[in-house]
Amino acid sequence: MSQALEASAAKDWALSDPSLLKTQAYINGEWVGADDGATFKVYNPANHEVLAEVADVGASETRRAIEAAEVAQKEWAAKSAVERSTILRRWNDLMLENTEDLAIIMTLEQGKIVAESRGEIVYAASFIEWFAEEGKRVYGDVLPLAQTDRRGIVIKQPVGVCAAITPWNFPSAMLARKAAPALAVGCSMVAKPPHETPLSMLAMAGLAERAGLPAGLLNILPTSKASTVGNEMCENPVVRKLTFTGSTAVGKLLTKQCSDTLKRLSMELGGNAPVIVFDDADLEQAVQGAAAAKYRNSGQTCICANRIIVQDTIYDAFVEELKKVVGTYKVGDGMDETVTHGPLITRRALEDIKELVDDAVANGATVAAGGEFGEGNSHFVEPTILCNVDDGMRIFKEEIFGPIAPIFKFSTEEEAIAMANDTEFGLAAYLYTNDQGRCWRVAEAIEYGMVGVNETAISSQLIPFGGVKESGQGREGSRYGIDEYVETKYICLGNLGT
Repeated sequence: MSQALEASAAKDWALSDPSLLKTQAYINGEWVGADDGATFKVYNPANHEVLAEVADVGASETRRAIEAAEVAQKEWAAKSAVERSTILRRWNDLMLENTEDLAIIMTLEQGKIVAESRGEIVYAASFIEWFAEEGKRVYGDVLPLAQTDRRGIVIKQPVGVCAAITPWNFPSAMLARKAAPALAVGCSMVAKPPHETPLSMLAMAGLAERAGLPAGLLNILPTSKASTVGNEMCENPVVRKLTFTGSTAVGKLLTKQCSDTLKRLSMELGGNAPVIVFDDADLEQAVQGAAAAKYRNSGQTCICANRIIVQDTIYDAFVEELKKVVGTYKVGDGMDETVTHGPLITRRALEDIKELVDDAVANGATVAAGGEFGEGNSHFVEPTILCNVDDGMRIFKEEIFGPIAPIFKFSTEEEAIAMANDTEFGLAAYLYTNDQGRCWRVAEAIEYGMVGVNETAISSQLIPFGGVKESGQGREGSRYGIDEYVETKYICLGNLGT
């Protein structure tokens, strides 16, 4: 294995507050083990060391959490929005005060470089702060009815008990983006973290407890038995909403399982994001934006650049500039401050990506940079650029959850739009051009829930995050995101006299 893929020696680490490293489930305000005493191991993907053994809960613990959430939710919903906001703001403050410890925990269990982990903690806290304020602005309406002795009133009420299933790539942000709006409007939540990265979510729950969040409102269920816990969440009629971030295949399965109880659903699913670069674009800006979108978190994000589609007249120049950027990267342990890209989450993830690259190369693609995969039990992949790729290869159709950048060619605007839309996914897309008319034409013509024009850093608490087609339904973040956790009720006041 080359020097580029050797795990660098991570600095010694210690938490300023060791109590943030939680290993038990959090149910009804108590830290508890699994009923049968079962645990599972959490590993550092950079070196395979065991970080912790965590309670491995099942259906019975999930039912108890849901029952506790039902009781707690009624009292919580009766509080004023200001009271709920005060507690959420304390949670936000505690998140920011403990950023370094939370970042260390995240890097150790997830692998991303510690600078990105720090950024995620601030990003996660921003949702808590935003919805703490937005919860005060859940307005209703008075309807102008035809009858003069009636008044029509529309009010918003909390959905009730919500369940959340979150992914491993953003273990703190995904909880915050779901729990904050739910709690802000008076819902309660039962959440299942991924078995790869439960420690970040458990630490957040510990801070929510310190902030004064009443028992039963936020329950965290670590488990290696995802289907067991997921089935209970989907089938239990007390749960009125399920919010999920993950693969399209699992999202479809969960949707079917929730159909018998007709739960409200928010689904943020797979992506196949194109970056379209026209020949009138600022080349340096486009290269930097595409690189950031492709290689962030070692390519393990749902809105990563999956297909970089470059106009043929600037194709070679774009590739050369991107090679220069990739040449500055250093792969290794995320706790090493000099490292730019950490490991993939599992060896299986590495092997899946290698299959895509091998298929592309076997069908004529060439490796312009990188291309090395760690051997043995390594999770490290060299940031890679593939050229001479086409739409007949698997890498055009399938989501690449790793640091592999296939660069496709196009000739005309119409061809670029057709290539971008040639997928069942529709989460995020990006385009670079200095033609203002083209900005509008292409942004409106491509079938995606989010479009970045001359920008790939599009996500924040202020925007409605979500996709179309098989990339899901519903929106998270922004004022639109809070609507996912409320029901609209109409009240008719009659016989008021004339």
